[in-house]
Amino acid sequence: MTHFDAATAAVQAALDAGARYADARVMHRRHESMSARNGEVEQLGQSEDAGIGVRALVGSSWGFYAVPELSDAAARAAGVRAAEIAAASATVPGRDSGLIPVDGRSGSWASPCEIDPLTIALSDKGDLLVRATETMRANGADLAEADYQVWDTTKWFVSSEGHRVDQRVRECGGGIRATAIGADETQRRSYPSSSGHYGTQGWELIGALDFDAHAARIAQEARELLTAPQCPAGETTLILGGEQMALQIHESVGHAIELDRILGWEAAFAGTSWLDLGQLGSLRYGSELMNVTIDPTIPGALGSFGFDDEGTPATRRDAVREGRWVGVLAGRDSAAAAGLDYAGSVRADGWSRLPMVRMTNVGLEPGPHTLEEMIAATDDGVLMDVNRSWSIDDQRLNFQFGCEIGWEIKNGRRGRMLRNPTYTGIGPLFWRSMDMLSSETFAWGTPDCGKGQPGQVGHTGHPAAPARFTGVRIGVRG
Repeated sequence: MTHFDAATAAVQAALDAGARYADARVMHRRHESMSARNGEVEQLGQSEDAGIGVRALVGSSWGFYAVPELSDAAARAAGVRAAEIAAASATVPGRDSGLIPVDGRSGSWASPCEIDPLTIALSDKGDLLVRATETMRANGADLAEADYQVWDTTKWFVSSEGHRVDQRVRECGGGIRATAIGADETQRRSYPSSSGHYGTQGWELIGALDFDAHAARIAQEARELLTAPQCPAGETTLILGGEQMALQIHESVGHAIELDRILGWEAAFAGTSWLDLGQLGSLRYGSELMNVTIDPTIPGALGSFGFDDEGTPATRRDAVREGRWVGVLAGRDSAAAAGLDYAGSVRADGWSRLPMVRMTNVGLEPGPHTLEEMIAATDDGVLMDVNRSWSIDDQRLNFQFGCEIGWEIKNGRRGRMLRNPTYTGIGPLFWRSMDMLSSETFAWGTPDCGKGQPGQVGHTGHPAAPARFTGVRIGVRG
């Protein structure tokens, strides 16, 4: 059987068993990771798996079943079982759960990849990581770490509405971290971010990150932070660097606009959202500089794809336009429940998991300023960058973030380094205080967004640039 044959057999079996709609995803994934610490390769992991996951809709309820076997008999049995689970789960007999219409279509898509990461010799990869840790150790780091991860995923999707889609997504990325240990505390500096940077690209992404060029600097900064002045407490003007802005977008915008949260479908584990659907199109989320897009079409960004896991073609749309909330991340069923006419944001982290609403590339469009212009326009403030810790409530409203590094700004100039910088705020009030935004946008990628029961790990992208906020409380302790 071909992979499409297996998916087709599963869908037909679900329909024969009483489902009014069914789809199936065959997935094959290879994963590789390596990490080094203090001059030695410490971990190497390689895995490969394949299987089929089937969704079936009976009345108002979904059923899902997955098996790690692609024979005709196994695929058909999975389709029947998915329909049986859906029928058993139906709580309102006779009521149909709607799906917004999506044209059934055939299609193929592949992410850009100049250098296949899995063809690079393990010895070369190990040498790169070891060399970076040795440089960090030589420049003051007590603990030096470096790592990378690679995923090569192929999907075949078939639905009872005529979809027949295949995709190949290659993802790659990594990072380095230097920790300095003092008498009373430790300080860490990371590059390019605390969790690394990832994209739907090949090994060329690792080459562009150039760990060798940054290893000495971050080790020296970690050591300097041990004796740097403590970030002051109070209310001031805050400038956030691009990496921290990416996390700010992820936590206080991306999760808040997930429609399943807004509808209360994810309340048990991931929390809900402070947003009210009745205010979609009218709510003032932020300042007029705030333009947030949902865009899975960005070449090379980690949240990019050709089709989501319901077969909906990747489409760019607005989430916030000139500060006004205008769009959500949705699936076909959640969109129908909310009376919307678009979906396209449903993915699963493997063949054995039920697809759900996930972030794609949720990011800020660039502004009219530069970082240097923002600093020059600030008489008294603090610049912070690179996340160290975060906390946000289950409605994605009240938050507190800690960054790895800060700098004092006085009279339009960047001054002394500050340690343990923190800031806190309330989502819409914080975003409404944004009065300057840089044009220097970069699409940060994070591969470790958690959601769902059983838990799933999502790969998301966040175009972000430095921005300035007024009247922000900083130096929060505890």
